[in-house]
Amino acid sequence: MYIKTTNSTNTLLRELIAQGNPPKFIYAGYQTAGRGQTGNGWESEEGKNLLCSILLPPKKNLFELNVAVSVAVQRILGEDFTIKWPNDIYYGDKKVAGILIENAIVGSEVKYSIAGIGLNVNQTEFKSDAPNPISLKQIYGTDFAVDELMEKLYAEVQRTLEEDVWAEYKAHLYRHEGFWPYVERQVSVAPTMNATKNEEGIFLARIEDVLLTGEIILKDQQGKERKYHYKQIRYVV
Repeated sequence: MYIKTTNSTNTLLRELIAQGNPPKFIYAGYQTAGRGQTGNGWESEEGKNLLCSILLPPKKNLFELNVAVSVAVQRILGEDFTIKWPNDIYYGDKKVAGILIENAIVGSEVKYSIAGIGLNVNQTEFKSDAPNPISLKQIYGTDFAVDELMEKLYAEVQRTLEEDVWAEYKAHLYRHEGFWPYVERQVSVAPTMNATKNEEGIFLARIEDVLLTGEIILKDQQGKERKYHYKQIRYVV
């Protein structure tokens, strides 16, 4: 289902679910209130990018949805792209796509989940304070057909939902080899941003594992293992 303008494709899809018989996915030409993880906004020039929400089947392990959807996005983009834990898609040190998974939970039962995906496609100027956006056009120097990317993405998400893609997810993690700088942060509702190289408390560590619960295990240069939820750590970029 295509809609020219909406406040948020995730919000619209939730409304349609409540009305009954919702579409399997929605993609929009423009969002007036696009959202990212932990309060971050999502900038998108009208008609330039892929802005979509996909209705997902409920899973007991909710982090598996992050894994499946991020692997699907990485697959359609190719081997030059990585997954920045938990689910941003990077080209080098630049962010090309973000994913927001929202779940409807009643008691202990997951009724449904929605994957909101923003992929920078044909935009070449970014005016927000987002520190490191990049688009496919900036990378390759050519325009892309957004509707074709949407079809490929939806088909790939259906595949990854049925596959065991944990090993693939870990193999394509951003900075998955070697020691890299991180900064701890206190958990809050404030947006999570990457840290800069002049931040206090920087430590070097390598990625050891990502748990089924979604937590990341880092090992620092002293051999100490550190476990973090995604709101508890920032990458230094």
